[in-house]
Amino acid sequence: MKTLFGSLKGEPMKYQVYLMLAIYSGFRRSEMLGLEWKDIDFDNEIIHVRRTSQYTKEKGIYTDTTKTKKSKRVSKFPPIIMDLLKRFKEEQDEYANQLGSKWEEHDRLFTKWNGEPMNPQTPFEWLKGYCERVGVPFRNIHSLRHLHASLLIYEGVDVVAVSADMGHSVVGTTLNLYSHMFQEARARNCDAITNALDFSKKDDKA
Repeated sequence: MKTLFGSLKGEPMKYQVYLMLAIYSGFRRSEMLGLEWKDIDFDNEIIHVRRTSQYTKEKGIYTDTTKTKKSKRVSKFPPIIMDLLKRFKEEQDEYANQLGSKWEEHDRLFTKWNGEPMNPQTPFEWLKGYCERVGVPFRNIHSLRHLHASLLIYEGVDVVAVSADMGHSVVGTTLNLYSHMFQEARARNCDAITNALDFSKKDDKA
């Protein structure tokens, strides 16, 4: 993780935001690219997922609904993410003013050079290149979502909360995808309770 984040400040702000937000949120790529500034409540430090940004050869880039009803959700974020988003908004506004009439306002966080919604392939190509530059193995951009879920499970967050955070339609989806991790977490819980109830150690110290 240190290697992944170590050189991030040297990257364009939009990619810094993309990587940090993807890991902290677990949002799908389509949800990330569908985010608009009106979805961000800076006062309450929350972000609403309300739409997705999709791409096909026939339609090009277009806005669509979320994958499921439960994919429409609200997530809370720490100050480090909200502060980063504020700086990104300031930078984007300044750039849009400089571009003048060439800027097309779509209210999207992640855009092309002229304000149009970003192509879904763009963050993939950037992340692949970035991982190569810093020497981190690259699997796919969806791995950021799995990393988010893995971190939650490792920290002991229960399956219902993880499922809601990921926007899964049913808890069973979460269990199927991460069953091995929940088993490992339960094993740690078992060790913890065993240690807590190991009175022999306490007696030895007495």
